[in-house]
Amino acid sequence: MHHELSLITTIAAALGLGLVFGMLAIRLRLPALVGYLAAGVLIGPATPGFVADVQLASQLAEIGVMLLMFGVGLHFSLGDLLDVKKIALPGALLQITVATLMGMGLAHWWGWGLGAGLVFGLALSVASTVVLLRALEARGVLDSMNGRIAVGWLVVEDLVMVLVLVMLPALAGPLGGKGDAGAELWPSLGKTLLQVGAFVAFMLIVGRKVFPWFLWRVAKTGSRELFTLSVIAAAVGIAYGSSHLFGVSFALGAFFAGMVLRESELSHRAAEESLPLRDAFSVLFFVSVGMLFDPMVVINYPLQVLAVVAIILVGKSIAAFVLVIALRYPINTAVTVSASLAQIGEFSFILVALGMQLELLPALGQNLILAGAIISIAVNPLMFSLGAPLEKWLKSKPELARKLERPADPLAELPMETAHEKLSGQVVLVGFGRVGRRMADDLMARGVHFVVAEQNREIVEQLRAKGIPAVAGNAAEPAVLIQAHITHAALLVIATPDTFHVRRMVEIARMLNPAVKVVVRSHNEGEAALLRQETGGKVFVGEQELAASMSRHVLETLKESAAAH
Repeated sequence: MHHELSLITTIAAALGLGLVFGMLAIRLRLPALVGYLAAGVLIGPATPGFVADVQLASQLAEIGVMLLMFGVGLHFSLGDLLDVKKIALPGALLQITVATLMGMGLAHWWGWGLGAGLVFGLALSVASTVVLLRALEARGVLDSMNGRIAVGWLVVEDLVMVLVLVMLPALAGPLGGKGDAGAELWPSLGKTLLQVGAFVAFMLIVGRKVFPWFLWRVAKTGSRELFTLSVIAAAVGIAYGSSHLFGVSFALGAFFAGMVLRESELSHRAAEESLPLRDAFSVLFFVSVGMLFDPMVVINYPLQVLAVVAIILVGKSIAAFVLVIALRYPINTAVTVSASLAQIGEFSFILVALGMQLELLPALGQNLILAGAIISIAVNPLMFSLGAPLEKWLKSKPELARKLERPADPLAELPMETAHEKLSGQVVLVGFGRVGRRMADDLMARGVHFVVAEQNREIVEQLRAKGIPAVAGNAAEPAVLIQAHITHAALLVIATPDTFHVRRMVEIARMLNPAVKVVVRSHNEGEAALLRQETGGKVFVGEQELAASMSRHVLETLKESAAAH
């Protein structure tokens, strides 16, 4: 093959084999990411046969990193994070600390240095947002309370890893890696943080106004390809410029490019238009990571691989479970979060690449982390499927369940001073998201009494501070509806986007109050038809109600126009 064609050869082999192995992984009910990593192993130098250009692949992977981080920033919502901050923030920070210490302990036992142990532990501590989102979407629980907590938890992990990527080069020398041996730690770290602060300030003050304005100018041309080009150029250009002008990483630059773009009203279109290219380069990134993996590590170091997998699947999961229960969330939430964190992914790969570049992490560490990633991602669906039996088993042990669920939780019971007239003939409103909030505003405006049942403890605390009766918990549990006084309620309104437990909620409500009427929110007509048949309640579909409102407005406008003439 001619040398000048090596780029085409590498891209063709990576995308072609990525497609084949990705499809095979899907057929085996595994994440496609496992297939991409396997494709990289096949065309890497550690396996016989065709070997792609590793140097070119690593440069393509850099673009993949930029676009991955751009995607993370594009979907990063400060509001969503603030909704679950009291569990996601302390939970993620403590879990990262515990997992990092486990990894450092293992590295110390193997005789590695402090820097190697730190990078190794951090790489094992952070789960893959890509794998998590796809797992939650496949189970239809992405919009549920548990799903929002898991995503918020990983957003905090991602933010911590962004900070680690920024600080690690400054700490590399003192930690025994490749750095300026003559430079002192604190001045070097201070300089790095100053550069990062300058870049963040620039992006929030200047970029926040200029970028959305520029997107509007491009959108007005009506050219779809120019709009897509402007989004990708901004992502890569800001990442490159941030590195050369402010000395920060490509990853941080791309992340802030996504965050700034989210401020624009065109952010949804930008995400949609750039998605194919982001996906393509993400595949190249995962394939290039697979090319670095030597499969012989599984044969030559089986106990080390087993120890790494044990930390990812068992150590992190147990730590997360204990932390969620300690923060007074139910067993169901603890099980979901534990399964969500039982894998590692893209940030681990980015951290490993930086650790190798700074000569902090040995080659064995890189291979052990890659082996742990491939195995944990492949096994992650099984961890989710084990969640329901585990929850059932825990609840079958009344004494253990009572200790774990913390029945003395004050938010699980309505305050004693709640007025009696508010708990008779009231509406029980399940879910206080965007739909629930609007309904609550309308009910209050009309003087209708209601009680909110919401899984998010922070929202329950805020409602009680405003004097609104609210109880924390999953309304699919009898105790929650009992506390909401469903026995005296006139109406049960299920406004939560999580329709997985609707049938159970209605069943409990009807058992406690056969006369209660039911109103349910649904996402599509097929689901709505099934819910109408099984619950016998009134079911509203978002698209239908929007169309009906628009039709009413059109007819009223036409009537007014006709009357005017």
